[in-house]
Amino acid sequence: MNMALCSSTASELTCHYVVGLRGKNGTLDVCRPFVRVGDCYSKKVHVQVTSQLMRGHLEGSFMGKKRLEESSRKLEFVRTLLIDNYDSYTYNIYQELSTINGLPPVVVRNDEWTWRDICQYMYEENAFDNIVISPGPGSPACPADIGICLQLLLECWDVPILGVCLGHQALGYVHGAEIVHAPEPVHGRLSEIEHNGCKLFHDIPSGQNSGFKVVRYHSLVIDSDSLPKELIPIAWTTSDDNLSYFENLKFGVIPDACGSQTREKILADGISAQLKNGRYLPSIHSNGRQNKKVIMGIMHSTRPHYGVQFHPESIATCHGSKIFRNFRDITEDYWLRWRSSYIMERNAHYTACMQVPLSSQLLREIPRNGQSGNHSDELYKQAPRHGEVAFGAEESSFGMFNMVNFQHPSSGIKFLKLKWRKFDRLASQVGGPKNVFCELFGDNKAENTFWLDSSSIEKGRARFSFMGGKGGSLWKQVTFRLSDPSDMDLKRGGHLSTEDARGSTKNSFLEEGFFDFLNKELVSFRYDENDYKGLPFDFHGGYIGYIGYNLKVECGVSFNRHKSRTPDACFFFADNLVVIDHYLDDVYILSLYEESTAMTPWLDDTEEKLINLKTSSIRNFEQTSQAAKLSLCKTAFVSDRSREHYIRDVKNCLNYIKDGESYELCLTTQLRKTIREIDSLGLYLHLREKNPAPYAAWLNFSKEDLCICCSSPERFLRLDKNGILEAKPIKGTIARGSSQDEDEKLKLQLQYSEKDQAENLMIVDLLRNDLGRVCEPGSVHVPRLMDVESYATVHTMVSTIRGKKLSNVSPVDCVRAAFPGGSMTGAPKLRSMELLDSIESCSRGIYSGSIGFFSYNRTFDLNIVIRTVIIHEGEASIGAGGAIVALSNPEDEYEEMILKTHAPAKAVMEFD
Repeated sequence: MNMALCSSTASELTCHYVVGLRGKNGTLDVCRPFVRVGDCYSKKVHVQVTSQLMRGHLEGSFMGKKRLEESSRKLEFVRTLLIDNYDSYTYNIYQELSTINGLPPVVVRNDEWTWRDICQYMYEENAFDNIVISPGPGSPACPADIGICLQLLLECWDVPILGVCLGHQALGYVHGAEIVHAPEPVHGRLSEIEHNGCKLFHDIPSGQNSGFKVVRYHSLVIDSDSLPKELIPIAWTTSDDNLSYFENLKFGVIPDACGSQTREKILADGISAQLKNGRYLPSIHSNGRQNKKVIMGIMHSTRPHYGVQFHPESIATCHGSKIFRNFRDITEDYWLRWRSSYIMERNAHYTACMQVPLSSQLLREIPRNGQSGNHSDELYKQAPRHGEVAFGAEESSFGMFNMVNFQHPSSGIKFLKLKWRKFDRLASQVGGPKNVFCELFGDNKAENTFWLDSSSIEKGRARFSFMGGKGGSLWKQVTFRLSDPSDMDLKRGGHLSTEDARGSTKNSFLEEGFFDFLNKELVSFRYDENDYKGLPFDFHGGYIGYIGYNLKVECGVSFNRHKSRTPDACFFFADNLVVIDHYLDDVYILSLYEESTAMTPWLDDTEEKLINLKTSSIRNFEQTSQAAKLSLCKTAFVSDRSREHYIRDVKNCLNYIKDGESYELCLTTQLRKTIREIDSLGLYLHLREKNPAPYAAWLNFSKEDLCICCSSPERFLRLDKNGILEAKPIKGTIARGSSQDEDEKLKLQLQYSEKDQAENLMIVDLLRNDLGRVCEPGSVHVPRLMDVESYATVHTMVSTIRGKKLSNVSPVDCVRAAFPGGSMTGAPKLRSMELLDSIESCSRGIYSGSIGFFSYNRTFDLNIVIRTVIIHEGEASIGAGGAIVALSNPEDEYEEMILKTHAPAKAVMEFD
């Protein structure tokens, strides 16, 4: 049964000359089953796009021109307009095309340019050779989901276009095909593909056991019975069984990124291509029964338009790069055969701007579509230069990397100097990192102290710990709270409170938000690299603290539905710190000061304390805090969501996934417990002992009555001194076994879990996208995919993604491009966060955000805040959740969520 995705509200797209459109009187019915969170689509919307809208323009500029005779000269560059449908995989396509085309594409959101803009750059300026339409959430039947893409596919009949996933469905839909629910949602899983050998699949094998397996992220498909004669199916699935990534490897299939295949033509066995009503309908016969296959690719019979339902840009798709190379070849052949001499004679200035690396501004300022009322973004000002990056609406929200400020800070420049000392093999002699912290910073309830604690260093997971407290003249605490969502006069920004080393407090309002403030602060520092020459770590002083989940509104999300109880960001500026090298057992002490001021005696004082620790007996810190422990309440943690409510929320997520609104949703909740007076540092020491982790942390912001006890195993993002970005997302968790044999079986169960592999693969592709926005083309890679790491209480599935940062991008911009971590949101990220805000009952606060440092020398390292106890104003809270995918079982998801709370909750309950 065909299930058209329709509702009572419909928009109409008038297309008088297109054959095969659904609806009456030549109209295309555009239907929408879901009202996007935060948008204003509850009213009936009518969008009329007529084929005559720019018909005369097209005829005057192109159609009536003399055709160019065939030429043997290939294009030096291929210039792609990449339409982003608010997806989280678009910049994987961007990275592929940047290397294949020899020039980065220009990326614009689907509601960013008007039709007039498109015509200006496609036909007046001849700025682009082809168009790629990205994947995205939702359906092509919804104007909010597809934007300008339908009109592009109708009107730009003389331009090569490739649609991926949602773009593929749009190609079918605009010509009259129905978009229906797939037989089952398929996300992060692989399928074997057969194709008809057309140009898009040139030199790619076909059929079962051929090695052509692709990654799919979709819940909707083109209904083959509704396919008009103008559209020809060119690819389809060859089996009913989808494979996980490791099942794929069993057959010796290696993803495309691992090498190209030798050219050969493979014809599928057992598949008959039957011509019916002017179109091909692939089918397979089994026991006399004919089973229809799912269409995975289409092409237009007369236009250079192609679509693929799968994701060629995925890390696990085989021959994905070859598909994009073939589309480049199609583009070159098309223009060499058909483009008129009038079109080939480029405007000299414009050609120089588009094709010469490091040229001046490429595109003039382009006005946005004034009808896009739910995206308050800056104007799209520049297309990417060679080696730079293009931005659409979301990226413009953080100011094109604030390049002016990044390169030329206007005021407040600080010239910093660093002094440091090293003590060889001292750490174990003074009792290890715990004793060092307690002796140096543990007095007075460890107020205003920090400790980035690599308490789990096995297998090279971490090496250094950083600790400190209120220090010298540069020390300060900055506390940021976003504007109240209910205050309609304040659309963005928030309130910043700054306390300096003398105890003086200054309050201000940041119109551009916290990330902009932090970026300007880091840009203002001047320093001599020789000061830290010889130090084996990247943090030499600077900002250390946390970024709360609600700062997603500074990274593209339109608004927060829930207000955080805790500050949205809180940082110390650490000018004095102690560093412990866990590998070599060395201890370092560092002091940072302004060049114009005298050094404090902190280095001398700290060295003396360390020497005294070495020669004196080491006191037992736990005994000194025993009295405080006894005052903890004995009541248990209570979840914000009951078991039944959480399971119901999981089912809601599954419905959104079924309707194509998301591929994966990371649903969370909070567990809370009222407490009285508690020794927070003692609790953290107990937690780190019971559940050591490589990205653990202690933060005490005493003025905010806020302590953070974190035992996170997950790195969000790191930027090292060589400009290498690294993310290590975790997706997939299972409990440890009670015996060695059981433990090994559980580890293998996780390794080969199809659901967990699908979760991990989707987030790996998402992080590749996020890094792809700020990294050099071709540099993003995945050195480790789906490794299983073991911790005290759980096994986890971890992947590693790396890339080389673009030189004109600031550290803060790298964080904004990827925050919040994709493992805590799902994909596509923006739509998923909107949906999660509508489902979850409260703000996540610090949970799901990041803890770490931003060094004055423009490096940073941030974790994902999970496995964490937040102690704030008489309450202890623990956040937990899990990724919901099409394969999820609601009851199992609840049990996994509870599992993730065991270590921190048990530590609190045992601490008396």
